[in-house]
Amino acid sequence: MPASTNIAPRAGYPAQLLAVSWHALAQLVRTPSHSRRAEAARKLARHSLWLSVAGAALIIALMLAFDQTEIQLMPARGAPGLWPIRILTDFGKDEYVLSVLGVALVTLAFAAAGLHGTRRALLLGLGTRLQFLFLSVALSVLVGEILKFFIGRGRPFVGGKADPFNFIPFEGSGAYASLPSGHAITAFALAFAVSALWPRLRVFMFTYAIVILLTRLVLLAHHPSDVTAGALVGIVGAMAVRYWFAARRLGFAIRADGTIVPLAGPVSGRLKRVARGASAP
Repeated sequence: MPASTNIAPRAGYPAQLLAVSWHALAQLVRTPSHSRRAEAARKLARHSLWLSVAGAALIIALMLAFDQTEIQLMPARGAPGLWPIRILTDFGKDEYVLSVLGVALVTLAFAAAGLHGTRRALLLGLGTRLQFLFLSVALSVLVGEILKFFIGRGRPFVGGKADPFNFIPFEGSGAYASLPSGHAITAFALAFAVSALWPRLRVFMFTYAIVILLTRLVLLAHHPSDVTAGALVGIVGAMAVRYWFAARRLGFAIRADGTIVPLAGPVSGRLKRVARGASAP
């Protein structure tokens, strides 16, 4: 959502809500304007390539040497003692994560439509960041669903045995939607996106993502290579969305070497200005 407050303050609430919603969408598709976006694009391409090559090598190695061994060491699927793991794993479910972010965006739009001036600017600045989180997860999940359909890898023990090479491309059912892991995509896309905006949360967010990854293995929902592929898709997807926002000067800045860094949030930036003013001689 935009941080501007140029919507006519005397318009009625429905008109304000429509204007806020329109600007929130329009800013995402406007022409890129950052002068350093080419440097950032080259850096994104380079990092994505290296991550993809290293990730693909690791995925193949896990398929060949570790997938079958690992799933045979896990407890039986549906064991009663796994109920805490089944609850924990839902914190990485894409429907839940996207629903929470979507509700937060809608709620913020309704609230911002009734405000003006600085208070509206603060909410809209937060809305831009929520848009980034939502789209980072949504794009990554969409790519993951396409890959699942094309690859058609069977989940552990589908077919009655531990066969890590059980593939039926274009099969389209949940039983053959193991690679990549959707939960791992969601968790790592969210972890990267939150860390990109608020770097101090990096350790917490990636710990969360790793925990979600491990729950998928314990529950025999995925092979180790599946969750590794999911983490790769989630991170690269969130990186692409971060570039899209930075190129349009939304929530991020681009340094001379193409590095993308978060802009100070509207709340934190305001607090810093107040603090400087209070300490001035």
